[in-house]
Amino acid sequence: MNLRLVWCVGLSLLGSVATGAGASGPNFLVVLADDLGWGDLACQGHPHIRTPHLDRLAAEGIRFTSCYTAAPVCSPARVGLLTGRNPVRAGVFDWIPAVQEGKAKAAAGRNLVHLRRQEVTLPQLLRQVGYATALCGKWHCNARFNHPDQPQPGDAGFDHWFATQNNAAPSHRNPTNYVRNGQPVGPLVGYSCHLAAQEAIQWLENQQKRNPQQPFFLYVAFHEPHEPVASPPELVAHYRGKARNDDEAEYFANVENLDAAVGRLLAALERLKVAPNTVVFFSSDNGPETLKRYPTARRSYGSPGPLRGMKLWTTEGGVRVPGILRWPAQVSPGQVCDAPISGLDLLPTFARLAGAKIPTDLELDGTDIAPLFRGGQLQRPQPLVWIYFNAINDQRVALRDGPWKLLAKLDNGRLPKMANVTDTTAPRVRRAALTDFSLYRLTEDLGETQDLSAQQPDTLNQLSTKLQTLYRHLTATMHVWPDAAQPAPAQHQVP
Repeated sequence: MNLRLVWCVGLSLLGSVATGAGASGPNFLVVLADDLGWGDLACQGHPHIRTPHLDRLAAEGIRFTSCYTAAPVCSPARVGLLTGRNPVRAGVFDWIPAVQEGKAKAAAGRNLVHLRRQEVTLPQLLRQVGYATALCGKWHCNARFNHPDQPQPGDAGFDHWFATQNNAAPSHRNPTNYVRNGQPVGPLVGYSCHLAAQEAIQWLENQQKRNPQQPFFLYVAFHEPHEPVASPPELVAHYRGKARNDDEAEYFANVENLDAAVGRLLAALERLKVAPNTVVFFSSDNGPETLKRYPTARRSYGSPGPLRGMKLWTTEGGVRVPGILRWPAQVSPGQVCDAPISGLDLLPTFARLAGAKIPTDLELDGTDIAPLFRGGQLQRPQPLVWIYFNAINDQRVALRDGPWKLLAKLDNGRLPKMANVTDTTAPRVRRAALTDFSLYRLTEDLGETQDLSAQQPDTLNQLSTKLQTLYRHLTATMHVWPDAAQPAPAQHQVP
């Protein structure tokens, strides 16, 4: 079946999209929330949470209502965003536990998992054409954080990095686990999102003093609203009476606090007079966490809106996330676009805008979405695909192609759940049969409530053939880790 052309609703560009040339391309600010649900913003329909800065960002640019992440869990989603490639290719299949030295041995080689040096990243490509690059916030792309045994953010192309391996600890309030360019920072006072924003602003101010003509790529990856949630008391107080309990009030306040940090970043762009030519992209790494899925998840009151499932699901609630893009110099405000886009699309899109050369032998899964900036149409070269072997739902493989969503089990659901693929498990993964398909027309059934596989046999046949072909290709080319046991991950870490 030919991919249905999906149109964006909104105004066209004020001018043609510039391709950029070398260091004359636009600046880029990517802001990523952690476990923020599709329905958690006011502009996405949340009835209580105040998000004025993100609402303004959406009003001044494009709100993508079918924005997807590369995976329904954090580490592979981040790897996909940075590489433009399905994270299965990179061998990042699930969240990455941190190594805790000297503990008992761990199975499945999970402590070996990291974003390998062989992967080409967006900041690397941009740096080659003169961009300054920085990461502030959550890294979560290796098991051995700040350790010479595995690549660190600097190896992935960041000139400056201020980050944690996974969650802010002991909570968002006064975290103690930030590292700046390889040096532990120690205890800090404040909330994690504002600490990350302040570091980003300070780096940007210094960068503008050093070389105001040099474009930048700034990646701000907030920990909020991932557990353990901690929020300013004055914001929590506002939501008492609106929330069902104090824990929900804490969550609502956490999202508003994140929004305030975004506001600080946007104000800095204005103050430094770089806002007009800065592409700002905001999204989340996956859908919202399930309330009380683990003992400390007592404040996980995120909303997937009308979507089915949540984080760790391959249904829409796990992979469809907020998506907002603003570029005042080129993109007209007030656009709402329902074309399927993905975090995978940032690398090919931003690289083209910056004039960066993508290696001809680099097989990407994202595509250049710049035509959508003109209120135009997009025909993806290939569908979006998710393979998550540790999914909560039984259909662990999914595809989005035009208006259609297809879900499938592996070996009739008999393939064991797994958080990593190793030399031992790879053969079975590669020969697994895709079975038990379900088909949904998302443009008419956002909640995936009506399985159309029986009513649409031709569509089912066409899409299932596509999905099986892509599954075979991705698993045939995926990186597989050795089975060698390593020290066990820290027990307090959660995805």
